[in-house]
Amino acid sequence: MAIDFSPTDEQRMLVETVRQFVEKEIFPYEAEVDRAGDVPEALGKQIRDRAMAQGLYAANMPESVGGGGLDAVSMTLFDRELGKATWGLAGYVGRPSEILMACAGDQIDRYLTPCVRGERKDCFALSEPDAGSDAMAITTRAERRGGDWVLNGTKHFISGVGTPDFAIVFAVTGVEESGGKGGGRPRKRITAFLVDRDTPGFEMRRGPRCVSYRTYNNYELSFTDCRIGADQVLGEEGAGFDLANRWLSGTRILVAATCCGKAERALTMATEWAATRKQFGQTIGRFQGTSFKLADMATELRAADLLTLNAAWKYDHGTMTSGDAAMAKLFASEMLGRVTDNALQIFGGMGLMEELPVERFWRDARIERIWEGTSEIQRHIISRELLRPLES
Repeated sequence: MAIDFSPTDEQRMLVETVRQFVEKEIFPYEAEVDRAGDVPEALGKQIRDRAMAQGLYAANMPESVGGGGLDAVSMTLFDRELGKATWGLAGYVGRPSEILMACAGDQIDRYLTPCVRGERKDCFALSEPDAGSDAMAITTRAERRGGDWVLNGTKHFISGVGTPDFAIVFAVTGVEESGGKGGGRPRKRITAFLVDRDTPGFEMRRGPRCVSYRTYNNYELSFTDCRIGADQVLGEEGAGFDLANRWLSGTRILVAATCCGKAERALTMATEWAATRKQFGQTIGRFQGTSFKLADMATELRAADLLTLNAAWKYDHGTMTSGDAAMAKLFASEMLGRVTDNALQIFGGMGLMEELPVERFWRDARIERIWEGTSEIQRHIISRELLRPLES
């Protein structure tokens, strides 16, 4: 089947709106907040309010719950433009976790709707000190006591802007036999819970400062006999890992799209520098050592864009696999690392100076190969999808 990724008129207008918003509302503040290592509350609120006024807030959520209702391809184009900005500021253009669509009953008014309206912020709490790439290794537990659940455990590297109002917490609620050809190896039952920040027994504190996205906070969460009601289970008991996997597949397209946006910004700056910076009596872009770098950067970016759009198109048509999302995330994140490294090399010594944003692009790019699943995990997902049909 032929696939045409040419943007529609509506998509072109969307891209231009996001581009203008980012250039006006975010770019001017990036260097300042990066040096300070924090985003003033007033600035975050200003970005959020102006994003809401322009209809950019919660663009990823369905219209049925008050969101923008963008399809996956349109959302990919949206994220590509927004991704040109630092996450510490771009994150205020709210993108509630799609996993909240599993909310039911009173949870809709308590969690889903306020997030779509920008009144509350969520955070996705899966990673633990001893369970990063191996999500099934989490040890945070939730036990039934009477009609409630009691949480105990620790989460870390829980990222977001500002201070979250509640966490989507994944915890072990039991063990079951997996059955099948694996000989019935035990498998943890993982359940998702909605836990408000002010719940007794729940402590949230800032984690270590990261060199990538210095203003994109990461938190450590601890639960000590934290009691929550049965009505705070998100989805079904024991089905939390399935919810998490669906969310992670979507966010891997998001990461790929933002990596493409960041790479385009770095490539544009490097190209302009190569066309004007002179050495040995001519612009450095005339030297093959520089011009070939630009050619490789542009080629890899084009390939990453198409791979990402293809995954999004398949998502819209219900045919995307975990391997499709993994390929996009893997290639785009590693492409961004190479593009920013080459951009810095083209700028030379000036690329490492804080007066220019190139060193920030370089630093920020490094985390893309780690969060939302490391490159090694993406390769594992892809290879298992290739091998599984052939294994007896």
